[in-house]
Amino acid sequence: MSATPAVADSAALQAFNARRRWRRLFDYLGWSLTVAAFALLGGAMVWIVVVVFLRGASAITPKVITHITSGTGGGLLNAIQGTLVLAFGGILLAIPPGLAAGIYLSEFDHGRLAPAIRFFADVLVGVPSIVIGYFGYVTMVAGLGWNFSVAAGSIALAIISLPYICRTSEMALRQVPRSLREAGLALGAGDGKVIMGICVPAALPAILTGILLALAISVGETAPLLYTAGWSNYLWTGHLTKEPIGYLTYAIWSFITEPFSGAHALAYAAAFFVTFFVLVISVISRMVLDENTGWRRRRLR
Repeated sequence: MSATPAVADSAALQAFNARRRWRRLFDYLGWSLTVAAFALLGGAMVWIVVVVFLRGASAITPKVITHITSGTGGGLLNAIQGTLVLAFGGILLAIPPGLAAGIYLSEFDHGRLAPAIRFFADVLVGVPSIVIGYFGYVTMVAGLGWNFSVAAGSIALAIISLPYICRTSEMALRQVPRSLREAGLALGAGDGKVIMGICVPAALPAILTGILLALAISVGETAPLLYTAGWSNYLWTGHLTKEPIGYLTYAIWSFITEPFSGAHALAYAAAFFVTFFVLVISVISRMVLDENTGWRRRRLR
């Protein structure tokens, strides 16, 4: 009679050991696949950056920076200027509505418009950029008669940047401690004063990070600008409408397919500048985020 419990305990122990071995095997397999995927992704990214920087750096000359494009030769001064104008114009247009939507979603989450705004922001992130370019062409270039212009291109980039600023602003404001809001209300401040005077300044580093990431996305866009900004071999003269403008991603897209070594050199140089701008913006956003994290840790201490 006493042997039956011992046999049951032995069978249970064997089953437990078998499950543990299988668990360890699956853990090892999962970690192996994770490391392999990370190595593959990291290797591809490093390879792209190295190729772009090596070929681009060798193609950069004083003429590339100081001269405008002439056919498939010349320089990229007009494209560099146009990229900066379009990217900063788009981000400046996207900040007010994006920040306002983020504030509404964070502070008035129970409002009637909150679910709709959040839904459309999520949908807009997944819309292909070429569709936004087609929308800009139909409504602004052809519909309003603006032709290819800075205004049409900047608005298209603003539409692309809008959902990123909206959602990052919402998440940044949600991280502000509720005690700060309650303290402001206890001192007699209204909702507007609490939001703009307490919550937004406290969440500003994280909001700036989202804005910088949206700016980096704008710098690398091509498809929407093909239908809205067009292309120009000349420097921008300050007209917002009825004047096309150059930009770096067009030089990459167009010149790399030309059968001339000079055109390929301009494409590599343009790719270098775009990658450099994106890396600088990403590093700055990371520094801002790290500074915000360090500031929060110092406050907790």
